[in-house]
Amino acid sequence: MIERKFVAEKMREFLVHDYFLKEMGAGKFSSFEIKRTPLGDKIVVYTARPGLIVGKKGENIKKLTKVLKSKFKMENPQIEVAEISNPNLDAQTMAEQIVNVLERFGPKRFKSVGYKTLQRIIDAGAVGAEIVISGRGLPGSRAKTWRFYSGYLKKSGDVAMSLMDYGLCVANLKSGSIGIKVKILPPDVELPDKIEILKRKKKEIIVEVKEGAEEVAPVKKEEKKEVKKKVKKKAVKKKVKKEVKKESEVKKEEKVENENKK
Repeated sequence: MIERKFVAEKMREFLVHDYFLKEMGAGKFSSFEIKRTPLGDKIVVYTARPGLIVGKKGENIKKLTKVLKSKFKMENPQIEVAEISNPNLDAQTMAEQIVNVLERFGPKRFKSVGYKTLQRIIDAGAVGAEIVISGRGLPGSRAKTWRFYSGYLKKSGDVAMSLMDYGLCVANLKSGSIGIKVKILPPDVELPDKIEILKRKKKEIIVEVKEGAEEVAPVKKEEKKEVKKKVKKKAVKKKVKKEVKKESEVKKEEKVENENKK
């Protein structure tokens, strides 16, 4: 019984999505989300152009609420329109923009359109992106498939299924239909195979050099070399003084022997 409820809810979401596509058009909204609340069903519509969905004085929203009550049997549906902060990171919006360009100017320059949209997505901060343009409408005697990609993408696993953004749109031209698929890996996604190397903080190393009763205070790594140089200089000076004393004592002894001989 529980499984049937889940299937029925997903089927209703699919039918609502198809209805939104027919009423609003593919270029007006990107995606929607249904939230169950104690007061009723809350429907959040994400779009880059909220003014087109709301209409004059909210006429479009009123019509949609009536249809959702009567046709889809939703209890107290509340429609909210949320604007997409960065349309260049939304896969459905970018696919719709490519369709609009192809329908207005034709499919002759589809390569430049693909590369330009890909560059816009990467400049917006996406980790990776892929655009696939295919169909009979492309220039040529046969149907072709062109793939434009850049950055890092996941092709399988949970990241590819749940964390990546997908967009699909179709351009109906005189020469034929062209399908556009867009995949975007957003910049805020935390990948499970990402490795960060942490740098250790520099620790203070204590160096004690004893010379009789003298002790050198704790020093850092940078000062260690200077302390060693000073110690070496002092040791060299002491050696020189000892050698000078020995030479002076030897000379005195030689003088005393010479005087005794005389």
